[in-house]
Amino acid sequence: MVPNPKYKGEWRPKMIPNPKYKGEWKAKEIANPAYTADDKLYHYADIQSVGVDLWQVKSGSIFDNIVISSDPKDAEKSFTDYKSKLEAEKKKRDAEQDKKRKEEEEQRKTEEAKDEDEDEDEKDEL
Repeated sequence: MVPNPKYKGEWRPKMIPNPKYKGEWKAKEIANPAYTADDKLYHYADIQSVGVDLWQVKSGSIFDNIVISSDPKDAEKSFTDYKSKLEAEKKKRDAEQDKKRKEEEEQRKTEEAKDEDEDEDEKDEL
């Protein structure tokens, strides 16, 4: 460290006096005679839906079966039901993908055979 004789401490902006300064600004409060305080404003007896605001880069995220419960057994039952449903859907999707893959492979084989036949026909013509 080399001492700097010009250093006078941490820099701070100069303060210019303002004779009109009235202190920190506060929003005006207007009296509302219809207002009544309600301590139970956010208490709901029955919640039917859940809103999720989500920003995502990739599409395709699916949120399904959101459970809100104070009973752990109820939540666990909902999870096991959902898990079995998810496994059944996965098996079905896998079967459809296998079927599609087989159809594409058969189509590719028929196209290759057709191309080979055309190549043989061209050789025969020469």
